[in-house]
Amino acid sequence: MTRLIVAAGGGGDAVAAAMLDAALYGDEDQAVILTYAWDRLLVDPVPGPRGVHDFTGLEQLTPSVSTVPPEAHPIAPAGSTLPRLAAELPHTFALIDPYQGAVGVARQLDELVRHLEPESIDLLDVGGDILAQGDEPTLKSPLADALTLAACCQVNAPVRLLIAGPGLDGELPHEDLRGVLGSLVHTFTVKDTESISSVLEWHPSEATGMLAATARGVRGTCEVRDAGLPVPLTAEGPTVHEVDMDEALSRNRLARAVIATETLEEVETHSREICGYSEIDYERNKAAWISERPSLELDPAAVLAELGQFETEARGRGVTHTTFRHITEALNLNGNQRHALRELLINSRPEQYAAPLWRIA
Repeated sequence: MTRLIVAAGGGGDAVAAAMLDAALYGDEDQAVILTYAWDRLLVDPVPGPRGVHDFTGLEQLTPSVSTVPPEAHPIAPAGSTLPRLAAELPHTFALIDPYQGAVGVARQLDELVRHLEPESIDLLDVGGDILAQGDEPTLKSPLADALTLAACCQVNAPVRLLIAGPGLDGELPHEDLRGVLGSLVHTFTVKDTESISSVLEWHPSEATGMLAATARGVRGTCEVRDAGLPVPLTAEGPTVHEVDMDEALSRNRLARAVIATETLEEVETHSREICGYSEIDYERNKAAWISERPSLELDPAAVLAELGQFETEARGRGVTHTTFRHITEALNLNGNQRHALRELLINSRPEQYAAPLWRIA
């Protein structure tokens, strides 16, 4: 028995897909997870998603779809978490190549469906920004979700859209999603997080990290991303809801606009027109800024002093938790220093580690 799970936004959605597969279906099968290789600048210094030509060692599954085995490597200077995910999780990770637009992604999906003949197809989005209309002021990364939604709506097979952790991506508040969410499919538990617990020790995803944290009972307000967005950690955090695909497409203006696109550049153009920006442009600008910064050795004493100031200010904002990605950004460190920062903080103040989040003292 084979199941296909499409990770709508790539990155942490792929990790959440592995947890969903274990929670819903157990060990009776291991899903094929179709996902972008798009890990943002903390992991990959090259802006935008990676395509098949950005890797060595991929394995061709169908004419348009390749899988990412543990032996695969992103071609420098690019980076990717997918080979390590493939090494640590029992699932098959297939690569979404977005460079031929929604038409190309739909072709990849059609080939997979014919090849795998899956028992089920789930499109999974953590947070719910796949339901954005495009003009929300808090919306930051609509492109990948809109592209996968547009492609899945063209597949000649039933696809179930699932929203895990509504509001946890910090882009659409849970209150804005409540009226769209359909039936409750599952509520993640502490036991469910065991399947990905080792991955969360190193993977930088904030939304999936908060999804696991809320499943473990963490509650409060978590500050995320470089902008310091406050995300409520509530009992709704570990829930998974089904959403009608047609309703999602009717809401998502960008998804409707990109349905006939044949290049990623076309998708970006529509994003600029509808949302006012392309998130890849944002990455291009940020990458240029990061490249001009000197790379310094981590100074533990200076870091802990700056952390103390950060925590004081965060408490004043009502923040109870944050992510290591956000601390890295807030302390003006670079992505290569995130792991060292995390080890320093956990070793020096283990009582503040609310895995995989950091509890504000």
